[in-house]
Amino acid sequence: MKVKRLLAALGVIACLVLLGALNASAAHRVISGQELVKMMGDGKPLVVVDLREPELYAASHVPGAINIPYDGARVRVLKELSPSERIVFICHGGPMGDELAEVLSDHGYNDVYNVAGGMRHWKGPVTK
Repeated sequence: MKVKRLLAALGVIACLVLLGALNASAAHRVISGQELVKMMGDGKPLVVVDLREPELYAASHVPGAINIPYDGARVRVLKELSPSERIVFICHGGPMGDELAEVLSDHGYNDVYNVAGGMRHWKGPVTK
């Protein structure tokens, strides 16, 4: 009986570990502004998505960023961004980017990031 219980417990643990590994691989990663600057210069294709309102985007944004305002972004990001792209979200302070990054991760996008602190903490180059 002890062996059966031990095997059953090991089976449950193995399933939990496997589920955790699957979920971890689908999650987005939070990066610093410095990491985004490095990504911008590494020569690999990158889509930076600014989730702020159009007027804030127009006033100042990360060079090359596209604007998909948070209102309505849940639908747009799935239609306009490809799972094969490396995607970085940036918003005012971080939470909206985390939310949209999770939406993509939940739909099988694997190369998704969010900038910690958003534009509030961005020290890199800007386009006006």
